[in-house]
Amino acid sequence: MLYPSPAVSIPNFAHAVGRSDVNTCWESRVQRSSAVSHSKRDMAATSAMMGVLPFLLDILSMVPAGAQVFSLSDMYGTINSPNFPEPYPKEAEVRWNISVPDGFQIRLYFLHFDLEPSYLCEYDYVKVEANGEELAAFCGREDSDTEQVPGEQVISSPRNSLSVSFRSDFSNEERFLGFESHYSAIDVDECRDRNDEDLACDHFCHNYIGGYYCSCRYGYLLHSDNRTCRVECSDNVFTELSGVLSSSDFPNPYPKSSDCLYHIELEDGFLLSLEFDDTFDIEDHPDVTCPYDYVKIQAGEKEYGPFCGDRPPGRIQTESNKVQVFFHSDNSGENIGWRLSYTSSGRSQCPVPVKPLYGQLDPVQIQYSFKDHVLVSCDPGYRLIRDGEELEHFQIECQKDGSWNSSVPLCKMVDCGTPGEVAMGDVIFESPGNSTLFGSIIQYTCRESMYQIHPKINNYPQS
Repeated sequence: MLYPSPAVSIPNFAHAVGRSDVNTCWESRVQRSSAVSHSKRDMAATSAMMGVLPFLLDILSMVPAGAQVFSLSDMYGTINSPNFPEPYPKEAEVRWNISVPDGFQIRLYFLHFDLEPSYLCEYDYVKVEANGEELAAFCGREDSDTEQVPGEQVISSPRNSLSVSFRSDFSNEERFLGFESHYSAIDVDECRDRNDEDLACDHFCHNYIGGYYCSCRYGYLLHSDNRTCRVECSDNVFTELSGVLSSSDFPNPYPKSSDCLYHIELEDGFLLSLEFDDTFDIEDHPDVTCPYDYVKIQAGEKEYGPFCGDRPPGRIQTESNKVQVFFHSDNSGENIGWRLSYTSSGRSQCPVPVKPLYGQLDPVQIQYSFKDHVLVSCDPGYRLIRDGEELEHFQIECQKDGSWNSSVPLCKMVDCGTPGEVAMGDVIFESPGNSTLFGSIIQYTCRESMYQIHPKINNYPQS
């Protein structure tokens, strides 16, 4: 049986969830007998006013001065931090007071939580209170402050009232998105008591009077079956020469009812090689090849797969620089999934270059492939020369056709040139042929005994 959305007008961070304003659909359930339902409804209506007055008196003493206060009386709804999913403002104080008829409790669930972390939650925080007693206080981030965030914790009120307070201080060093939570009044918990896997919620189950509805963790989408959580995973493009890709949430069970497409795209001239991890777990069938979940690989005109089961395929050496990995999952099963590593190599090999006389090559390899680079350098006392021009450094690159983009230059010995003259002194060449090349030696002598060589004059030349 479906109920209409409650007509509540509240700001965007404190609105009641109804069928008309959220991407969820209610699942029907068999209602209790009309006699029981009317009896409880009549008692609830009779006691509602009696329960509201003590509750209001109780919370007045707990409301901080200047705080925004919202009263919620619907049987279920959503409470979000201001501006969620955008970052919340500074110096905000908001309180939501939830009240339901006597005979019911309130349960609170957090779907997303991202607040400024602090010791004992001194800065930004969310507090949950009931009847003047603090039930919980939370702050921090889900991925780093696991002891201070609510996680999957469910908070239950002892009676029919619950208060949620949010406070932010005057400054934040980062952009924090705040929180999203759901509350509901409960009598019988269908979420807890439902054992039928085909009707159970994938992630979060929210009970309300007369039924329940499902929602998903942050980053997931609710499937059209209103219970399965799927992911949008078809925009994955990998362009690095090597990398790793996997099913969503690996090594945890992958999402149901999802179709994921991964693109590996490298420059023309490379060949891709794929290898799956030994941990490989995709739902299969003993008699039919991969009828449920599977992974397929498309490399150029060639297709590999489908693959499923608990044994990974062997290494796949493609003849393509572009590969598509497609993964499909149906609406059932709890399997871990898969992960693969990819590497690349050049389509063509370049010949091993010959190092120049009095020079070096780096790196020295047995073979060189497309896009490999080699740095050419000369020994001390020698300089790189190419087309008569002296170079500081030189690098060659292996091209996709198997040739180097340039020849290796020469290493030529340094010539220091004619030595400078010294007043009242002579130059004596000690190398054959009056050589001034690297390693040659000259000496300066004074013509008169009264003169002395200045100590700054050294043997010549130096490298």
